[in-house]
Amino acid sequence: MSKRYLICLSDASATCGVEEFARQLALRLAGRSSTCVLGKDGPGFSAQLRDVDGVVLNFPIVAWKKKLVWPTWIALLTRLRRKQAIVVLHEWQALDWKRRIVLAPVVALATRIVFSAPEIASEFRQSPLSLVATSDRQVVPVPPNLLPPPALKTSAVSAELRAQSARKRIILGQFGSIYPKKQSTAVLQVAQGLIARGHDVFVVFIGSFIKGMDDVERAFFRNVQQAGLADRVLVTGYVGDDRELFGMFEPVDVFCYIFPEGLTSRRASVLAVALFGKPVVVNAPVQDDSLAHHSLYQKLIAGRAIRLVPTGADIDTIADAVLAAAAAPPGQLDLGAEISAVWQTVVDTICP
Repeated sequence: MSKRYLICLSDASATCGVEEFARQLALRLAGRSSTCVLGKDGPGFSAQLRDVDGVVLNFPIVAWKKKLVWPTWIALLTRLRRKQAIVVLHEWQALDWKRRIVLAPVVALATRIVFSAPEIASEFRQSPLSLVATSDRQVVPVPPNLLPPPALKTSAVSAELRAQSARKRIILGQFGSIYPKKQSTAVLQVAQGLIARGHDVFVVFIGSFIKGMDDVERAFFRNVQQAGLADRVLVTGYVGDDRELFGMFEPVDVFCYIFPEGLTSRRASVLAVALFGKPVVVNAPVQDDSLAHHSLYQKLIAGRAIRLVPTGADIDTIADAVLAAAAAPPGQLDLGAEISAVWQTVVDTICP
């Protein structure tokens, strides 16, 4: 008989990636799951717990901040009822230390801990809490949370990019938030290198500057000016409409990323543009096993949608890879089948 699971959700209307993962997991389990809203109905949760084999809690979910005692209460009651308490950690070291303290008793009570990436598992393994937590630990691939829509929408930005492309310019792009650790300005150096070789390049950053860091935007445009690229760089700002967003992806020839830690499976921006069929040049992971658990990333690399350069590659090497990617578009994947395969791995790991 198949096991049944209770998936804990929040009541948030504006959901984060972790919340979306939890809700999608409940949907993918079909008839084997039920859901509860954390902090809403204690007696109701207790009643639901009788009919399931285990409870799944995902962290960090932002909407749970005001209900900090609830996860511990749920995990404790689950264990007292001799049920499985499955904790999925999407972050660890990046969490504020106060949030890790709040999660500590929940993690200590878990019968199984599942991590969203090998890097998160490694961070947890190095923490003191690892000594008292269960040894039943696994890593799951996180499916993409942003997929190409059935139809695209023209915007002023996409029209401008098409106009730049009509001038026979190479459109070099980057999608996602702009902040120092992402090394977005390194793409400017790649553009400079290509221009020095005689190529006409236009660069678009599809995204916005991260909030709370006032100097990021000023420093970025200062770098643009110093690089002599003022008339070749466009920053779109936040784009809320998926049809407009992917419409902006369409004229881009190559997307380029240079991460300090190399590519990891947690880079949703890379996955989104690669799934749209655009080539992505990115430096390889530092850890050899970073992508071994994620079949979709492996397929995209094998199909040359994602082109890896050495982790510490110099600008000339990256520029060579950009030119090669622009000249040879990647093959297409059966997205439905590949994403279903990733979700099946998730379900089989978390809720076997």
